[in-house]
Amino acid sequence: MTTPRALPERLANRAFTVAEARRYGEGPNRMRRADLRSPVHGVRVPRDREVGLVECIALVLRPDQRFSHTTAACLWGAPVPRAYRDATSVHVATVGTASLMRRPGVTAHRATDHDTAVLDGLPLSAPARAWAECATLLDLRSLVVLGDHLVGRARLATIEDLGRALRPRGHGVVLARAALEAVRPGSESPMETLIRLDVMDAGFPEPELNREVFDERGTFLGRVDMCWPQLRIALEYDGDHHREREVFRHDQRRGNGFAVNGWIVVRATAADAARPAVLFERLRQAFASRA
Repeated sequence: MTTPRALPERLANRAFTVAEARRYGEGPNRMRRADLRSPVHGVRVPRDREVGLVECIALVLRPDQRFSHTTAACLWGAPVPRAYRDATSVHVATVGTASLMRRPGVTAHRATDHDTAVLDGLPLSAPARAWAECATLLDLRSLVVLGDHLVGRARLATIEDLGRALRPRGHGVVLARAALEAVRPGSESPMETLIRLDVMDAGFPEPELNREVFDERGTFLGRVDMCWPQLRIALEYDGDHHREREVFRHDQRRGNGFAVNGWIVVRATAADAARPAVLFERLRQAFASRA
């Protein structure tokens, strides 16, 4: 078996369409050789290159089509549940009345809006539109996590943007409105959002988010994830990075500053998020001590 002829340099390290290869003088027989694979009809990828489905589908999108829903959210760098980060399936919306995309691995949608943005050359739903689209797929908590990220850490949208993206009688609008009531711009991680929702579901007052705290002389003590400043109670989420030596030492020094200034700092971990009963009891004790 003869070794396939090397591809032109401009095709050798990426996905390309058969039509593009033809422009470089590569005929049908070359497109059928074993060193190429066809993840999408009309698209070829060198077998020794890792190319995602999004990149391949992007080559065959029409001008009236864009990546949407959780695919768009992922492209914006937003957190979505693992089940929706499947690299073998993408969401594509067609704006207007033209035919939908019908290809393996593509979930097709119809869009009536023109909220299309371009990111790294890829057409996709604008951030607020992607959030509204995700209301047809995600549960309430996941939708709040996504909204918190967009309006908070990523600063890709505002709460008003999210509200304007809702269609009065659109699919998922009831869930989206409920999620919108809980979206806050101060949350800086998905776990912070989930713990905040758990705390409020347990009956505690809504905390302020990522507030800077100073002592009576105006010295900066630190910024806390969640707090009830009138009671001097703070709730901190400690992710895995807090186990690192220098971070741990910093936390201890900062904690001492809060303690001597009369603050109660309750610390939560991923284990508390999974089983929050102990966390709730600590908070109840803290609130009781301030009664």
